Amino acid sequence: MPGIKVVVPSNAYDAKGLMIQAIRDDNPVMFLYHKGIMGLPWMAYFEGSSNVVPEDPYVIPFGKANVVKEGSDLTIVSISQMVQKAVLAANELAEQSIHAEVLDLRTLVPMDTEAILKSVRKTGRLIIADEDYLGFGLSGEISALIAENLDTVALKAPIKRLAVPNVPIPYSRPLEQFVIPQVANIVLAAQELMLKKLPLLAAL
Repeated sequence: MPGIKVVVPSNAYDAKGLMIQAIRDDNPVMFLYHKGIMGLPWMAYFEGSSNVVPEDPYVIPFGKANVVKEGSDLTIVSISQMVQKAVLAANELAEQSIHAEVLDLRTLVPMDTEAILKSVRKTGRLIIADEDYLGFGLSGEISALIAENLDTVALKAPIKRLAVPNVPIPYSRPLEQFVIPQVANIVLAAQELMLKKLPLLAAL
């Protein structure tokens, strides 16, 4: 709904800074926090952030994405818990000499479109890893952004979207994990993306 800002932090540090920003904002803000990252031990793997939250107040501006991990081969755009999985996938890919850049959007509305474009212009490849549905979701919006800026973005391969299939989330835990993108899915998508080329580039 236009006029409502949407905040989705991926770690405790960002959560506090974004919450203070939300309280100080005169506009309505929807603040979403994934239950899967509420103090779990494996959050320590998240590079560029910490579970240690300063007592003094600080703010993180809305619409400012965070480059969690620098890379040159491909860009992984994600949000919330999926950022954690993207970082783990990027670490695994680095062992295969594939250097992935991980971009944490932090806010859906406003979205840092310039950060997305800047990263994809650098790498030429894009994976969107999201826990939203594949249809009519964040991955489609970002794909449209890239498509509308192809005059300034030189894609080396087709965009890859990893999201929940258009089915209800299963109650069964194994089935739930099957439909939600995992670290292995991101790694496999990146490996495949490095081997693909756009038809026009392949013809050249």
